[in-house]
Amino acid sequence: MRHQVPYLSSDDNETAIDMTPMLDVVFIMLIFFIVTTSFVKEAGVDINRPRAESAVTQNKNSILIAITHSNDIWINQHQVDPRAVRRNVERLKADSPKSGVIIQADEDSKTGLLVKVMDQVKLAGVENIAIAAHKGSL
Repeated sequence: MRHQVPYLSSDDNETAIDMTPMLDVVFIMLIFFIVTTSFVKEAGVDINRPRAESAVTQNKNSILIAITHSNDIWINQHQVDPRAVRRNVERLKADSPKSGVIIQADEDSKTGLLVKVMDQVKLAGVENIAIAAHKGSL
């Protein structure tokens, strides 16, 4: 006696949609957008910047240095000794050679410290130095 396999009619077949390729595409797009997103760089502390009518927007790929009201220097969310500014700027400049430096000095910080920081930045080989300010009248 032979076993007969019943033939399936077209009514018995259920068509299923395979979602795997669509999920693959969604995850690839997610990874693409995460990798290509530009993140906002911050020096690591809040600074009360002075106001200037001539203030203009600078390149976002700049190296940020912050000088707080208590005369602490911050680079890349790390407090830095004034003598280490040059070494830190040289290291960051090696990562992106065309970037300039933006110094965010608090209104209450010492001008002498700002000059020392600017001097160390120039000794590190950076010529494009800007001091951050809010746009507006004094």
